[in-house]
Amino acid sequence: MKIEQLHQLFLSYPTVTTDSRQITPGSLFFALKGPNFDGNQYAADALTKGAAYCIVDDRSLPNNEQFIIVEDVLTALQQLAAFHRQQFQIPVLGITGTNGKTTTKELIVAVLQQKYKVTYTQGNLNNHIGVPLTLLSITEKTEVAVIEMGANHPGEIKLLSQLADPTLGIITNIGKAHLEGFGSFEGVIKTKSELYDHLRKHDRACFINTDNQLLTQQAAGLEQLSYGQQESADLRGEIQDSPYYLTVKALFPKGWLYLKSKLIGAYNTENILAAARIGMYFKIDPLLIQKAIENYAPTNNRSQLMTVGTTKIIMDAYNANPTSMHASLVNFEAISHPNKIVILGDMLELGSQCEVEHQKIADEVETMTLAHKFLVGKAFAQTRTSSKTKKFDNVELLSDYLYQQKLTENSLVLIKGSRGIKLEKALEVLK
Repeated sequence: MKIEQLHQLFLSYPTVTTDSRQITPGSLFFALKGPNFDGNQYAADALTKGAAYCIVDDRSLPNNEQFIIVEDVLTALQQLAAFHRQQFQIPVLGITGTNGKTTTKELIVAVLQQKYKVTYTQGNLNNHIGVPLTLLSITEKTEVAVIEMGANHPGEIKLLSQLADPTLGIITNIGKAHLEGFGSFEGVIKTKSELYDHLRKHDRACFINTDNQLLTQQAAGLEQLSYGQQESADLRGEIQDSPYYLTVKALFPKGWLYLKSKLIGAYNTENILAAARIGMYFKIDPLLIQKAIENYAPTNNRSQLMTVGTTKIIMDAYNANPTSMHASLVNFEAISHPNKIVILGDMLELGSQCEVEHQKIADEVETMTLAHKFLVGKAFAQTRTSSKTKKFDNVELLSDYLYQQKLTENSLVLIKGSRGIKLEKALEVLK
């Protein structure tokens, strides 16, 4: 079946699923394959649950007019999504970066929704499957699309840019993450910059943080819509002193506005300014931009401030890499509190750099004046530290220790680590 024909079928049955457990009546089931599963095996079951058609690539399946056989299901899904996206002449913003891309995406969406009907990446559906599903959720009502693009291997942003074909783009920053997949920091730079390459090829513009020298170098030759703390930026911002929640003072064409947020950490300044600059570009009233940023509340263990009894917890355990870990520690050190505690979990997917990068963070923690220091995970367990720094192989051992010692009353606690370490389990003890 040609993609044009598949698209006509999709228009009649616009609900797409790749999980046979989530079939709804009248949906299209794409039988994807993975390392441990083959969706073709669930095609018949999908029909019994009400799927209208199943897109499959196993030619040994029994003949059934509701089975649409293609060469490769994933390729068909991606081609269908790319074709569908080309049916709409709307602004499509592509967003990638090492740190802050999901928070920035959510801030941008909050701002754009003040004026527009926005279709955007839900949760972390930002990969070679999630991006097509997001593109297929664009409808005639969509006025702006915001597509988050993640990567942990070379070439992935190039592919996602080809699918989404963004008319505008933003790279939040480029840092040391997924080094195992990229091979080196240079590999990260090259892959993230593939978004710029796509925009450059089609003579399109990018939003850019003028404070980030690496980004400005990579964006050479592109039209640049800028934000940052430098006077040359189209939207200039200044960090305002705040013990916890971040406030940014931003200079709009008609004057300064205070953008108060519910975000923790000076490192979120660039995320707030990015959303404000994009709001400016789309001609949204600065007061509505201010309102959107003020009302946005982070979720899912990202830069969240929690209060449990006499304890305040900065919960930032959704993800971690050397760049974001360092930024969190710098911010935490700047907060004045008599009883500060850090709980750090391993940074995953660092490959050959794992030992070096964990030791750097351990060394940084050693220099900080803190009431207690806890490192969790097998990589941190191998670091060289003083006896004041307690190390645990896993979060369960840490939780047992915290439960017995009762150390966290009247304290400020930073919890930061990769999702795989599951530091959120320690919250149960703190509560």
